[in-house]
Amino acid sequence: MVIEIVLETHALTEDNERGVATGWLPGRLSAQGREDAAAMGRRRQNDGIGAVFSSDVRRSVETAEIAFGGSGIPIFYDWRLRECDFGELNGSPGDRLKAGRAQHIDRPYPGGESHRQALRRVAGMLADLPSRWDGRRVMLIGHLATYRALEHVVNGVPVEDAVNADFTWQPGGWEYRLETAA
Repeated sequence: MVIEIVLETHALTEDNERGVATGWLPGRLSAQGREDAAAMGRRRQNDGIGAVFSSDVRRSVETAEIAFGGSGIPIFYDWRLRECDFGELNGSPGDRLKAGRAQHIDRPYPGGESHRQALRRVAGMLADLPSRWDGRRVMLIGHLATYRALEHVVNGVPVEDAVNADFTWQPGGWEYRLETAA
């Protein structure tokens, strides 16, 4: 069977606008982000989505609630969809983290986790989807780590390549087909 996965990152945050890598800090949507979240809900309202799975950090929760609150589509919050934990570097300038990310593919950030650990965490969440959602279409609201994990798990992109690739946000998100055991 197959699970159709729609991924959209959380909407634009105040930290995004300032070039800050929020990591495991809560973050807060900007005015533009709140408008973007509402547009996400309108865009996905009749898209056949059976459930929304969101990271449990504030910026993702806020995105999910604005987009899908009151829609009748169930929303589940899962800590495994969080961004990579940059530890002591949560809240640092994004350029600083980007420049040093290759050093942390397998070596955890001080007080945090490595990129491989983050992708493994997200992969664990993906592995749980077939228990209830096999043959369905679901949406994930996550972060860069969520995108990288889907690229790795579904498309077979090596972790090193997924981490080192430049990320370009894509309006409307990404769609994946997760093959499951019948």
